[in-house]
Amino acid sequence: MFGIFVLLVSFCAHWAYSPVFTQGKPVPFEIAKGGSAKSVTAQLNGQDVSLNDTLFSMLIRLTGNSSNLLAGPYELKAGETPVRLLQKITRGIFALESVTIIEGFNFRQMRRVIAKAETLKHDTVGLSDAEILKKLGVRHHSGEGLFYPDTYMFKKGASDMQVYRRAYDAQMARLNALWANRDLRLPYKTPYDALIMASLIEKETADPDDREMIAGVFLNRLRIGMKLQTDPTVIYGMGHGYRGKIRKADLLRDTPYNTYTRYGMPPTPIAMPGEEALEAAFNPASTDALYFVARGDGTSQFSSNLDDHNQAVRDFILKKK
Repeated sequence: MFGIFVLLVSFCAHWAYSPVFTQGKPVPFEIAKGGSAKSVTAQLNGQDVSLNDTLFSMLIRLTGNSSNLLAGPYELKAGETPVRLLQKITRGIFALESVTIIEGFNFRQMRRVIAKAETLKHDTVGLSDAEILKKLGVRHHSGEGLFYPDTYMFKKGASDMQVYRRAYDAQMARLNALWANRDLRLPYKTPYDALIMASLIEKETADPDDREMIAGVFLNRLRIGMKLQTDPTVIYGMGHGYRGKIRKADLLRDTPYNTYTRYGMPPTPIAMPGEEALEAAFNPASTDALYFVARGDGTSQFSSNLDDHNQAVRDFILKKK
C-alpha cells in the first residue's frame, strides 16, 4: 500500500513539473471573479491544451490555494508547467499588452496610437487635449513633449489614462533629474525651456553622434540673437497643411512656431523627445558652429561661417538635384 502511495506521489510530482502541451504557442485565458480551477482547465483544454482537470484541481487544493485564484487575464506559455501556471493565477502574474510611443511623435500621434490599442479601456475618448492634461494635473496648455516615448505594458482592460500618467511621470522624472544637475551656464530659464530644445533636437536628427552638435548650434544661435531657422518648427506650425514638402512661401508665412520669422524658441515643444535628445539639450557640444546641413546619409555637415555653410549646401544639396 505504501509503495502505491509513493508511486502516486511520484507521478503527481512528475506531472506538476512537466511542461503542459500547448502546441508551441501562448494560450490566453481569463479568470472571472470567483473563478475555479475547473474554469481554468475548461478554457485551456478548449484551445487544444492538454491539462488534466482532476490533477490540477488536486494541486490547487494540496497547496492551499483553492480560494486564492486572482481574477484577470492570463497566458499559458509554451514550456510552462502546472506549477508555474498555479503561481501565475495565485500571484496575479497577468498577461500584459503593450503600446509603443515612438520618439518624435507629437501629441496627436500619441493619442491616435493609444486610441488604437484595443485592449485598453478608453476613458479619454471624447476628451480634449486640455481635459486630459487637467486630469493629469498638468499646468501647461499643450501636451507636446510632456510624455516619455517608450513601450508601456498594461493589463487588459486597464484605463488609457494609466498610460498617459506613466508616460508623463517618466518624462518629468528624467527632465527634473537633468535639471537638478544642469550646467548653470545653460540659457534655459525653466525645465520646460530645455524640453522645448530637446524636442527640436529630436526632430532634427536621428543620429546620436549629431545630437549634441545640433544642441550646440542652436544654443550658439540663441546666445548671439540669431534666428534658429529650423524646418521642423515650420512643419509643426503648418499643422494639417503640411503635405510632405516645405516651400519658400511656407518659410515666410508667420506662425507662432516659425523660427524663420521669429526669434527664440517656439512656445512649446514640437514632439516627444527621447532620452538621448534630452541628454543632448543639457550637454551640448562645445563648438563654434552656427550652421548645419544634411549630408543625405542621416548625418549633418557643420560649419562655423556662412561661406562654409553655403559650400556645404552646394556639395550635399544642390549637386544632388
